[in-house]
Amino acid sequence: MRKIIEKIDMSERKVRVRFAPSPTGPLHIGGVRTALYNYLFAKQHGGDLIFRIEDTDSSRFVPGAEEYIIESFNWLGIKFDEGVGFGGKYGPYRQSERRDIYKKYVQQLLDDGKAYIAFDTPEELETKRKEIENFQYDASTRLLMRNSLTLSAEEVQKMIADGRQYVVRFLIKPGVDVVVDDMIRGEVHINSSILDDKVLFKSADQLPTYHLANIVDDHLMEVSHVIRGEEWLPSAPLHVLLYEAFGWTDTMPRFAHLPLLLKPVGNGKLSKRDGDKLGFPVFPLEWHDPKSGEVSSGYREKGYLPEAVVNFLALLGWNPGNDQELMTLEEMVKLFDLSKCSKNGAKFDYVKAAWFNHQYLIRQPDDSWVPSFDKLLREQGIESTPEKEAEVVRMMKLKVIEYVDSLGNKHKRNISFVSDLWPLTKFFFVAPESFDSEDKFIKKNWKEETVSEMSQFMQVLSSVEDFSVEGQKAVIDPWVEQKGLRPWNAWRICLVGTGQGPDMYELSAFLGKEETLRRMRFAIDTLG
Repeated sequence: MRKIIEKIDMSERKVRVRFAPSPTGPLHIGGVRTALYNYLFAKQHGGDLIFRIEDTDSSRFVPGAEEYIIESFNWLGIKFDEGVGFGGKYGPYRQSERRDIYKKYVQQLLDDGKAYIAFDTPEELETKRKEIENFQYDASTRLLMRNSLTLSAEEVQKMIADGRQYVVRFLIKPGVDVVVDDMIRGEVHINSSILDDKVLFKSADQLPTYHLANIVDDHLMEVSHVIRGEEWLPSAPLHVLLYEAFGWTDTMPRFAHLPLLLKPVGNGKLSKRDGDKLGFPVFPLEWHDPKSGEVSSGYREKGYLPEAVVNFLALLGWNPGNDQELMTLEEMVKLFDLSKCSKNGAKFDYVKAAWFNHQYLIRQPDDSWVPSFDKLLREQGIESTPEKEAEVVRMMKLKVIEYVDSLGNKHKRNISFVSDLWPLTKFFFVAPESFDSEDKFIKKNWKEETVSEMSQFMQVLSSVEDFSVEGQKAVIDPWVEQKGLRPWNAWRICLVGTGQGPDMYELSAFLGKEETLRRMRFAIDTLG
């Protein structure tokens, strides 16, 4: 017997897709990509993106996980049209609040003889697994078990009345060829004989399992397409059979199973362990585990820009069909095509992720760097003093960033995160505490006579009243010309500690007269 599920004409239906995470912990970066692809598909077709919380497994609930997921998408700029926290006419959107809805459909399957009640205890199931090799609860074993197919109606009712816990299992007919029409993988054929009678409902918590709740919600919320990870492909035949059992074949959504995100090194699915080992995050935001107290790094806290993360993820498993790599969200919406998604897993290239961040970072206007740079300085113990007005401090930071902007591509290639600015700009805020005797710049430019020259230079600087760039130049330039000296490199060593930094007049004006002279005195005393 062969069952063919024909392709559904979607032209009459509005595109409605959903992202439905479970609040069991932090959102994995693979889940972010799934949500992103749903978003791109929905926006491209003028459709809706639904945010649904699948919390039917109450034993795995983690406090704060739901809020974390919502905050992650707010940071990434992936916006939902309806759902938990967004409203909509198909609510409630949290599955734990839809118990009564599911019970109605569980009863429908029982009344139609398409599901049955099973009382087998965990111990009894374990015994059967030992007795029967490769045991699964299906057509070949169900009549050996304790369920409503082997017990009388009176026995079943009495056991329920006595408070015996039970589950409701889906009755799968063997020998049926189920065809899943997948928008990425084409037709996927599965024989129903390899499927087990999945549990759809548990009396212990009066909640359905994922399989039933997922189907009922997608139907009632008029979901037109189900775009999810490849790991859910094995459950697709069961979902097809459930749609048929309810008589909802005409409204069955189109399926699309996305390729897995794979380890950067070796084989297998990307995991948190890979990130810990190689030093990159696998969560969008930093996660504080409420049970263990463990802190896991996040892309936001590592200094990634949300636009860079979205752009990077979009190209993991999808090719826009051209050579373009940098794309705005609006451009992705126009170009996105599920048929151009790969069937094979995508290697997670964390080096490429940093490259994307570099590209977005150097394209940002200077002003937008200031908040992150301010955070960087505070992490280094450097804060603005009460005497300095906020606007002055902001302009100081902009001055530093302008300097970095002037360095050219040679140095810019090394700036993937705002934190990379610190080694390049540290001298603006921290005076040299020592001098490397092996530094080539110091060896070349600090000679025996340098101490005398710098001492004279200090005296001249001390006499400068207007310590602006112009004020210094007006006094120093004539003195340098008169003396026939070139003090710039030795002066740079005093203020910076090595051969880097902006124009010396600009640097000393930035530091101020007192700090400039203090650094020079320290260098003279230290280098001798």
